[in-house]
Amino acid sequence: MAEAREFDMIIYGATGFTGRLVAEYMAASHPSRAGQWAMAGRSADKLAAVRDEMGLPGDTPMVVADASDRESLKAMAARAKVICTTVGPYTLYGEPLVAACVEVGTDYVDLSGEPLWMRQMIETYDDHAKQTGARIVHSCGFDSIPFDLGVAFAQEAAKSELGDYAPRVRGRVRKMEGTFSGGTAASGRATMAKVQENPALLAHLVSPFGLTPGFEGAEQPQMSQPIEDPDGTWAAPFFMAVINTKNVQRSNVLQGLPYGEGFQYDEMISTGPGEGGKAAAEAIAGVDPMGGSGGPKPGEGPSKEEREAGHYDVLFVAEMADGRSIKAGVTGDKDPGYGSTSKIIAEAALHLADGKSSVGGGVMTPGAAFGTALVPALIEHAGMTFTVED
Repeated sequence: MAEAREFDMIIYGATGFTGRLVAEYMAASHPSRAGQWAMAGRSADKLAAVRDEMGLPGDTPMVVADASDRESLKAMAARAKVICTTVGPYTLYGEPLVAACVEVGTDYVDLSGEPLWMRQMIETYDDHAKQTGARIVHSCGFDSIPFDLGVAFAQEAAKSELGDYAPRVRGRVRKMEGTFSGGTAASGRATMAKVQENPALLAHLVSPFGLTPGFEGAEQPQMSQPIEDPDGTWAAPFFMAVINTKNVQRSNVLQGLPYGEGFQYDEMISTGPGEGGKAAAEAIAGVDPMGGSGGPKPGEGPSKEEREAGHYDVLFVAEMADGRSIKAGVTGDKDPGYGSTSKIIAEAALHLADGKSSVGGGVMTPGAAFGTALVPALIEHAGMTFTVED
């Protein structure tokens, strides 16, 4: 992207639940950038109302664009260095904006945890994005930045302290407190609807290499049933592993397989040792994390108090073939899906806008686009920690 752009970032979907949080975060945490970012949505009146409800300055820039109007999306994309979109489900509404950003060479970040749609974007736009220089970076929220960058951070520690990257990393969610909005549930339903329309897509959904067309790595550890880890701690299936593991494997491929062709990564929830840990793992395995059909509707989500009370803590254990290992912890100080996610995606967008990523264009993952270079900003601004543990 050689030409100057009017805005560093445009937040598309700023009138929605998560988009509002991103706008609030930018105003509160980066006041010096006022005027360098804009709110975007379908209605100027609604944008103005939401701006006023949030107490943002009256001169906060606003851009009108509609997912059903490709020309308006292209015009919006041409005005910014980065489009930060929270408009999902991306399976239903995302492709026209990706196409617009690719066409005009604009960087793009989203919150997609929809692997079938992401694979479609890879197959359709990766080559073109490489030509125009657009960095299309999916999964820039709780899924999958803490996990994708957590693996990268643990691997860098392994390389530094153990002499090489590890062929196996275990991801274990030690603590997680938070609720989910209707947008998350809607995304899951949209993905499953695609599978019902075309059952052949199920293979991409269940494969840990569903986002690496043309590459099939080693057999991966099972994550669908409770297991007892080598240290005697029990672990239960983690519903976000279906997207996080795919992003981690694609990051390895996009970076030239630094972790090896046989790299293994699994991701589960730690529930504790002994019979109590086993019982807890079995109980978690039987629960629908999205709350079933009675869950929240799109536009709904956790209250400010719930977001403030939320947090998460994830352990990554990088294991060498000779039995040596190193541990790294990643934490966030807010509700993972929204309080933390809104800060994470904003910092990811600013990283691209400020020219801190030297990678070329393409449809990519956070690990490939940012690597551990994003970690300092996440620690300084987004309430996260990345630490090597004893």
